[in-house]
Amino acid sequence: MWRWLTNNHQTLTGIGAMLVGIAALFVAWDQGRVMRAQQHGAVVPVIQLDGFITSTLEQREMGLRIQNNGVGPAMIGTVELLRDGEPTTDFDPLLLRMPAGFDRSWSSVTGRALAPNGVVEPVVFRWDRDALDQQGLDDVLAEWSRWDMRLCYCSVFDRCWVATASNARRIPVRQCTGPTDDIFEIFGNAETPDSARPQETLEDGRDQP
Repeated sequence: MWRWLTNNHQTLTGIGAMLVGIAALFVAWDQGRVMRAQQHGAVVPVIQLDGFITSTLEQREMGLRIQNNGVGPAMIGTVELLRDGEPTTDFDPLLLRMPAGFDRSWSSVTGRALAPNGVVEPVVFRWDRDALDQQGLDDVLAEWSRWDMRLCYCSVFDRCWVATASNARRIPVRQCTGPTDDIFEIFGNAETPDSARPQETLEDGRDQP
């Protein structure tokens, strides 16, 4: 054994160099993995979706809010409007409960890069405080509670998540798939149904207020 080691020291040197190279390669790979994780962690967006209702002495407001509470920009891929958990393409059931003369504002969402701490309100409804009696307000709020929003967004490294207003926990996905049209842009460009039509009947059978 000793004679073999003495006569083959060059082979042993080569084996040792190979082992050192493998160890160096592993260390470089591990450092690269850690660095990539740090890079991803430094730019992770965290989208929070909320519905809001506010009242002042003069008017009431109701709408949806998107806020990036993360540390990196959120690249918004797709957005869907939901009613009772099912995708829908308009706000008509809600608009039919709104008082005459209500106002609305909207902002497009799909394709937007939302910076950290950035906020966008894709849709806001406003009306005079005395435009609805208590029963009418209860009808609007009951209908509003049935609505939700589902949004898919990605980091700058193409790591993607899906979030909804009803679930604070985001779900990781491979990529954003779904409708490419911005539902809020479509809504903003559409005509508003006449919510003051006296003959309109609501789904629950009551005459519209």
